Amino acid sequence: MRSLTDRFRTVVLSGTVAFLILAVGQGAWGAMAFLNLKTTPAIPWAVFIMAPVLWLMWQYLGGKGRPSSTSEARRNYLRANPVSGRVFAWAIVAGAFSVVALAGYWIVMFQLFKMPGNLVPDTSRYPLPTLVALLVMGSLAAPFSEEAAFRGYAQVMLERKFRGAAAIVISSVMFALAHLPQCFLFPKLFVYFLAGVVFGVTAYLTKSILPGIAVHVMADLTFFTLVWPHDTTRRLVVDGGADAWFWIHVAQAVLFTGLAIVAYGRLAKLGTVHSIPNFVGSRKLGIECTVPN
Repeated sequence: MRSLTDRFRTVVLSGTVAFLILAVGQGAWGAMAFLNLKTTPAIPWAVFIMAPVLWLMWQYLGGKGRPSSTSEARRNYLRANPVSGRVFAWAIVAGAFSVVALAGYWIVMFQLFKMPGNLVPDTSRYPLPTLVALLVMGSLAAPFSEEAAFRGYAQVMLERKFRGAAAIVISSVMFALAHLPQCFLFPKLFVYFLAGVVFGVTAYLTKSILPGIAVHVMADLTFFTLVWPHDTTRRLVVDGGADAWFWIHVAQAVLFTGLAIVAYGRLAKLGTVHSIPNFVGSRKLGIECTVPN
């Protein structure tokens, strides 16, 4: 009974911490970007404010600043550990395959279900330099904030009470729920959940959120520029049957899912022990679990 209570408390605490981090990082950026485009679109001032905010948040979450008694704990919760070039390369390969697969799933969902597209600014209304600056910062603010929140702090907490697979699933549900403001529709949330699994597995196998941040940036740039702008023009299967493009995207999703699984299998073989340092205050508890060969 105590174990179940501890696990429930861990889920609640990890979720609370994750959404607080998200509110500071992603929430602040969203508000500033909206205000920037609404008031003075000729000057991308939001980028110049958000850059130091993001840097300060990252420094604090990584153990800098006071109180010094929590410094080591914060550093371990963030899990921004350096990885070898070989591990990083395989993580990027697996992540790239996953991003292509996720794009396929997203497009298929939009042809199977009638849904509003994600909000994308009308590029014709704003200066190109401002749009580029906001796009670049948006593709940094979300990955750094969300990886720190969900695959860093939240998932590290969860891995201490749950098996790796369960911790990844729970953090991925949290990640999907964080996108509820975009639209409360299961097909969208399902793809966000799959994206959370991709990032969660990457963090678990590499013992770091750094490769996942790179993959996350890749995913955001792909969806912002190549996928989301075309969502409102996609034809529903029920309106005219499944055309060639529908089946191409089905094949894309299936093929690249298989390639991603193979790549993640290779990534898993690069390490044999997944060590999860555990701190309560300044006391190290320590948990180890094996990564399958």
